[in-house]
Amino acid sequence: MTNFTLKLSQIDEGCKHLVGGKALAVAKMFSNKLKVPKSLCITTDTFEAFLEHEGLRNKILMEYYRKRFEDMRWEEIWDLALRIKNMFLKTPFPSEIETDLKPLVAHFFGDHPVVVRSSAIGEDSAKYSFAGIHESYVNVRGAESILNHIKLVWASLYSDVAILYRQETGLDVNSSKMAVIIQQFINGQKSGVAFGKSPNSNAHMMIEAVYGLNQGLVDGTVEPDRWVLSRSNGRILSYTPATKSRIITAETSGTTLSNISESAARKAALTENEIHGVYQLCKTVESIFGTAQDSEWTYRNRTLYSLQSRPITAPASDDSDTERQWYLSLKRSLENLQQLRSEIEQTLIPQMQEIAGVREKKELSELTDKELANELAAREKVFDKWEAIYWDKFIPFAHAVRLFGEIYNRHMKPEDPYEFTQLLVATDMKSLERNRMLQKLAKIYASRKMAANTQSRKDIDVTFASLLNRFIEQFRNPIWGFDSGQAYKHSIIKLLKQMAQSDPKKSTASSRSYQKLEEGFVNSFSRNEKKAALELLDLARASYQLRDDDNIYLGKIEGQLYSVLFESKKRLSESFKFDMQHLNVEEAIHALKNPGYEPIIKKQTPFKGSKVTVRPRQLTGQPAGQGVATGKARVIRTPDDLFEFKSGEILICDAIDPNMTFVVPMASAIVERRGGMLVHGAIIAREYGLPCITGVPNVIDLIQNGQKITVDGYLGIVTIFQGGP
Repeated sequence: MTNFTLKLSQIDEGCKHLVGGKALAVAKMFSNKLKVPKSLCITTDTFEAFLEHEGLRNKILMEYYRKRFEDMRWEEIWDLALRIKNMFLKTPFPSEIETDLKPLVAHFFGDHPVVVRSSAIGEDSAKYSFAGIHESYVNVRGAESILNHIKLVWASLYSDVAILYRQETGLDVNSSKMAVIIQQFINGQKSGVAFGKSPNSNAHMMIEAVYGLNQGLVDGTVEPDRWVLSRSNGRILSYTPATKSRIITAETSGTTLSNISESAARKAALTENEIHGVYQLCKTVESIFGTAQDSEWTYRNRTLYSLQSRPITAPASDDSDTERQWYLSLKRSLENLQQLRSEIEQTLIPQMQEIAGVREKKELSELTDKELANELAAREKVFDKWEAIYWDKFIPFAHAVRLFGEIYNRHMKPEDPYEFTQLLVATDMKSLERNRMLQKLAKIYASRKMAANTQSRKDIDVTFASLLNRFIEQFRNPIWGFDSGQAYKHSIIKLLKQMAQSDPKKSTASSRSYQKLEEGFVNSFSRNEKKAALELLDLARASYQLRDDDNIYLGKIEGQLYSVLFESKKRLSESFKFDMQHLNVEEAIHALKNPGYEPIIKKQTPFKGSKVTVRPRQLTGQPAGQGVATGKARVIRTPDDLFEFKSGEILICDAIDPNMTFVVPMASAIVERRGGMLVHGAIIAREYGLPCITGVPNVIDLIQNGQKITVDGYLGIVTIFQGGP
């Protein structure tokens, strides 16, 4: 017999394979007379039946194993999860399940809002907590919405962080199953988490509490008050008050973050009696399960509800867990992203521009060796600081695009899971501004040949020199060949000659019609939610633009560091009469400060070319820009290779940096080893309407310079024609 649903009274230890760890824990608390929300479990049988419907299981596995996990980057894992989530959203419930489930849910919960929580097999166990891995949805109303959110919880079994977690723990995706527990929503005034054993002492218990709902505490949006208690008698040993300013409360549907009242902000979230109630709950839960628990709870009026409980698991300490925790930290709430945007746009970017402007005014050739060493050390410190800020602030802000994509797909259920990116183009990216300026320079340079007389040519030369100097000042970056030295200017002019002889593409994004998509997205929200939808879209566009711009800003600071390093290498090469190409910053500083010290050069093995002997006819990757193009391959290994780029060639590279996309207007397509729909290559390709494929393993080894290839940006296939370059 198939069990699609089970009530708490029907669940016992023998049902664990049907209900998962979270639902089983709630059922145990219910059977031991603890106050828990009215709950209904959607079993793994329902999940299995849904996967078999319309061949969904096979579709998921084909997508999941499309590329070796070892070859995938963070961005590609998120892309994979997005595609699978879209499969769940677009797959309807089997009629026999929906016919039974929809009226049952409607009758069981009536008009009450609910929380739809994950309860995967193995979740909330002593070995695997899955904390923060799978999704829960708060304050969901109506049977139709509840069923849609069940699918979203199922899909979170294949979320990016869940995929990573299973890879690290060795859990098999083929045997992973997801039950769902639906709980009547308790709109608590005070909520929190209790740790049956404090992370700092086995003799202590820790309680964290916030006003409003638990969601703010769990995702880090709201800082909690914290108490440490004696495990033996509940005596309060310490109290650490939070700086209270925000509270998460329920709306008609979902939740909202708002300012807390001044009177509440001055008081502790819990009274002594309420603290004692949570202490007693912890002791009771521990006696039920036989081990200390992490328990979520909420107070509604004077009633204490136990929402869920899991065993305390020992924190992992390996590197993979550290990486996963960092990756989890990238997922930010809408409110946090809005705060990040304000900080980045109003404070951080102006500071970066000011720092870059001050450093540019120094004439390095006039500095003594010691002064040059000090300048090198200072610029390294500045770059290290801003690189840390980049990872801490700018990278997490990119999550706004992901958040928008997920919400767009949830509302629109498009055939193409990346349709949302069409609403993000036509932003005023710094790299596009740079490319337009280069095209203007190329046009002026070409007009010199058309000059009727010497005077008009002189006028053109003056205009060209002025614009070139302004270009270098604005986009100075010696790493990528943009600087004021004669050698750099020679490379720029070489590029301009090639651009002048070609018909460079212009950004086509501004002419794209995305008005209907935008209207459809906004109209999918209720009248009261339309403003929030537009704000989310605006935030996503700012994030999308900054995803590209931040590298331009950081690249300028990095370029200034390398300007000093290049000057240092030049001086030391003249002194010691040997090549300083691979001299690092630390050795350069030491040699400049200590005359006679011979710097240690760490030899680097030069690239000798590909060792590939069997060359494939086709390569596959992720379609990231629609269209088909055929042309000669230009493999980019070093910045110098960019200045050899010819019009109509196909750009082949390991990973595109926004600082190197100045050749893209001359390209007919882009192929990149690094994968993801939101990597720079994909972003710039969509802006210019170019076919683009990302995530092609070893592409710079498998394709040779000058080979004729076809790039199919619809299917993600690169076809390599027979014969050499």
